[in-house]
Amino acid sequence: MCVTRRELISMLPVVLIPAILRPDASAAQESAMPSSTYPFEKLPVRTPNSAQIREVLKGKLATGESLEVHETTLPPDGAPHPPHHHVHSEMWLIREGTVELTISGTSYRLGPGSVGFVHSNDEHGIKNVGTTPATYFVVAVGPGASQ
Repeated sequence: MCVTRRELISMLPVVLIPAILRPDASAAQESAMPSSTYPFEKLPVRTPNSAQIREVLKGKLATGESLEVHETTLPPDGAPHPPHHHVHSEMWLIREGTVELTISGTSYRLGPGSVGFVHSNDEHGIKNVGTTPATYFVVAVGPGASQ
């Protein structure tokens, strides 16, 4: 098969663009979070809006995605913030209590062992609707999750 110089030059973007858009795998692995452990008693606590939030981890995965994990404990009738949306996706792992997770205007009641997931840019909010404190983990993955 004979390819002209013009045809060869016209193929360069097809070859070069994926290499430009995809970061070097070894560089991504070098800047990725290392394997580690996060003992509960060593996690710092902050208390916005009557919630107790323990930051667990924050950083980049070896595959390039941002990851952030924290644990929140809400008092009865408590909410960490008003409903909002963002680019990254989030997952809630309910450990104790009863929460109401609202996703795009629809509310779901979740108890211990339940999991909720919100896709990128879906409006969402969470509130403790029980009579005891509610504790859950949040796992955020995607652009902006580790900021």
